[in-house]
Amino acid sequence: MKKIFLTLFLCSSFFISSAQSTAPAGSAQTQEKSVNAGIEFESKVIDYGVIEHNSNGDREFKFKSTGTDPLIIKSAKGSCGCTVPTWRKADGSATWQPGEDGTIGVKYATNRVGKFTKTITLSTNADKRPVILTIKGEVKAPPKDEGAMPVKKNTGSPLERN
Repeated sequence: MKKIFLTLFLCSSFFISSAQSTAPAGSAQTQEKSVNAGIEFESKVIDYGVIEHNSNGDREFKFKSTGTDPLIIKSAKGSCGCTVPTWRKADGSATWQPGEDGTIGVKYATNRVGKFTKTITLSTNADKRPVILTIKGEVKAPPKDEGAMPVKKNTGSPLERN
């Protein structure tokens, strides 16, 4: 008897969960507003080259808003804490009208020595896929201070003999 009730319960649960309401064509649920916004970059890669330790790590990606609708940058995230992007305009908005130029600023922490390749991921209304920007380069090691090295003493025990 338990098996019959369990089977009936599972069958009724299946039919209830599979019976979904379909919205008629043209309703708010089926219509998605298509946005015709676009973004084109001069270059998606910035090469810092070989730079000095603790030098200026500020650079800019230049872009143009394309399409017929305004471009909105929803977020810009660096791949680590050493890469900090900025994307707001001077007026504090993140919207660019069609044909308007803009920049994505990036600051790399140049106190880290060695080669680096980092990414910035942009989410926009232009495409569902994120835009990936790349920075790369190498930070040279700071010059060694010869005065900071310990000096070996040649006097004192056990080298001194009287």
